[in-house]
Amino acid sequence: MKTGFTAVTGTIGLGVAGLTYGVIEARRFVVRHVEVPVLKPGTSPLRILHMSDLHLLARQKAKREFIRQLAALKPDLVINTGDNFCSADSLWPLLDDISGLLQRPGAFVLGSNDYLVPEFKNPFSYLLSGRSHQSDKPVLELPHQELRQAFTSAGWLDLNDKSGTLEVAGRRLAFRGTDDAHHDRDHYEKVAGPADNDADLNIGVTHAPYLKILDAMVSDGMDIVFAGHTHGGQVCLPFKGAIITNCDLDTDRVKGLSQHTCGERTGWLHVSAGLGCSPFAPYRTFCRPEATLLTLVPRP
Repeated sequence: MKTGFTAVTGTIGLGVAGLTYGVIEARRFVVRHVEVPVLKPGTSPLRILHMSDLHLLARQKAKREFIRQLAALKPDLVINTGDNFCSADSLWPLLDDISGLLQRPGAFVLGSNDYLVPEFKNPFSYLLSGRSHQSDKPVLELPHQELRQAFTSAGWLDLNDKSGTLEVAGRRLAFRGTDDAHHDRDHYEKVAGPADNDADLNIGVTHAPYLKILDAMVSDGMDIVFAGHTHGGQVCLPFKGAIITNCDLDTDRVKGLSQHTCGERTGWLHVSAGLGCSPFAPYRTFCRPEATLLTLVPRP
């Protein structure tokens, strides 16, 4: 009897310790620095700040301070891959915190937690299916139109099933993007077609890195694709890493820089582990919240 009691209390203790560590890890924000050899030979470097999955609540002081400091990096371009905020009253704090970044050239897509207030989901459903699913219950909307208007008013490109170009640091960048594939909002056919041969760089942007989107973008000649959504696996294991990706991307590419091949074409892929998580699952293990400053340099 005593042995059984000891085992139970030990298990509970480990669980509490693990949860405590996860809550602490979720506040250990970091800026990653990555170099990508993707530019045409002889061109100067281009610095891109990739931010994603902020899942901001107005009360999150440490996260908000970290976000405000990102403007000091002075990137040439900001790419935001969605899931910015969790409540209607967090919109204006969000816009205030990224006001410095809104003064830089930028491009964005939205995620489900830009459209809808997050809801509780059984965490074991992720483990069983590898991804979360839409609920049939009514869900409150977030002020996504106001968010979109604020971004576009600052000059950021709206790439939700749209394409466009920007002149950045003396270069012509061509973009195309999709709305959130995780909630079946994507319509890549609206932007499909060959890459812009007159552009110095062709960039794909999407929230959730589903293979159908990556295949389409790389097949069409995107030099690099940016995505978020995965939270880097969020709950990772030592020596193993991510268990799930919350989409059909393999766990080896759940975060960071990798490559994607479709047919005879290969392009770069950068998946951000993101800066936040659902308020119903406010923890991370072996997966620090991040923003990434990518320095694009000439190909060898």
